[in-house]
Amino acid sequence: MNTILIIGGGASGMAAALAARERLDCRVVLLERQSRVGRKLLATGNGRCNLTNRSAAPGRYHGENAAFAVPALERFGVDDTLSWFSSLGLRTRTEDGSGRVYPLSDAAASVVDTLRLALEARGVETRCGFEASRVTRTETGFAVEAAPGGSRDGSDRGDTIRGDRLIVACGGLAGTRLGGTKSGYELLESLGHRRTRLCPALVQLRTDNAWTRAMKGVRTQAALTLTQGGGVIAQAAGEVQFTDYGVSGPAVFDLSRAAAAAGDGCVLTLRLLPELAEDDIMQYLTAKQADFPNYKAEYLFTGALHNAIARVLLRRTGISPEAYLWALDESALSRLADAAVRFTLPVTGTMGFDGAQVTAGGVRTDGFDPATMESRLVPGLYACGEVLDIDGDCGGFNLQWAWSSGRLAGTSAARTEDGP
Repeated sequence: MNTILIIGGGASGMAAALAARERLDCRVVLLERQSRVGRKLLATGNGRCNLTNRSAAPGRYHGENAAFAVPALERFGVDDTLSWFSSLGLRTRTEDGSGRVYPLSDAAASVVDTLRLALEARGVETRCGFEASRVTRTETGFAVEAAPGGSRDGSDRGDTIRGDRLIVACGGLAGTRLGGTKSGYELLESLGHRRTRLCPALVQLRTDNAWTRAMKGVRTQAALTLTQGGGVIAQAAGEVQFTDYGVSGPAVFDLSRAAAAAGDGCVLTLRLLPELAEDDIMQYLTAKQADFPNYKAEYLFTGALHNAIARVLLRRTGISPEAYLWALDESALSRLADAAVRFTLPVTGTMGFDGAQVTAGGVRTDGFDPATMESRLVPGLYACGEVLDIDGDCGGFNLQWAWSSGRLAGTSAARTEDGP
């Protein structure tokens, strides 16, 4: 009986373990450094676990060779994922418009518990508190050595576990407070693989907060453009949330990968009221002035924008909120319309790997076979999930990659020498 070792009890590691265990002649041992599996998964989707997206397609993924993800995504796509979860007892619902899929309970714990119970029911040996510090090749496979010195819960550190095949599913550096680590990169590098530069992705942006602080907690729809040196490097649209350090929200997350990679000198421009052209906004303001001449300027955007945003636009254009609308000339209204469609914020950085939901970059995919996830350098070695140089857009795409790549790695590692 072959023994398959899997390092990492996150989404891709659990998917790999369950796939491998479908071959009953395989012993599967899942090694997790934390006290329980799926800890990072509990925090996804603001605790709701956006487990996939109906729009998952190769174009939503990034990396030096994003096409590497295609075979895994085609072999185990969204419909396969939802059927698989349904077979495990998880019920889901799709959010209208966005294609995001959540557990029916709206609780990430439902997803984690479903996977944990499936691991137990299918006989996967789960060893938590095991922090893999070294991997070596043996005559028959691999030896995984745990860090010496004992752990807080007194389990397994210092042990060495041997297996015939090895899957590295350690995740990436993102979410360091929840267990993000470099260990997967280091273990694969020790076996001859190389990695790309690592950047935080799906992360909040730090900006000049002189304006955003006054709108802390306010959410709005906007079209976003990220520029550097006058050139456009990324665009997105959707919900933005203002914070005391800058901006957050799904639209910001979609730009954050480009911002982190570009470095200094980026400027973020928000087009507020994105469904309206600048002339339409000007007409709206002119009509408001004509209809309510004796109202104060602070009410000029009432019904169109949050009051906190309206007050900031007035301050940015030098218009007193106490000024009466009848006293505003065409130039003042034009400045306000311009500020609404070109609300600029110099970017000073990101919230880093602590705040990031995913890592951009990772172990180079040219060292692996996309059809099996097996190493081209070390037979019997596989990798899946975030540890590889593949990352997706915001909205469930990264978890779909975890399920797809994990399943492919698990089924490939469990195959017999003479069979599928």
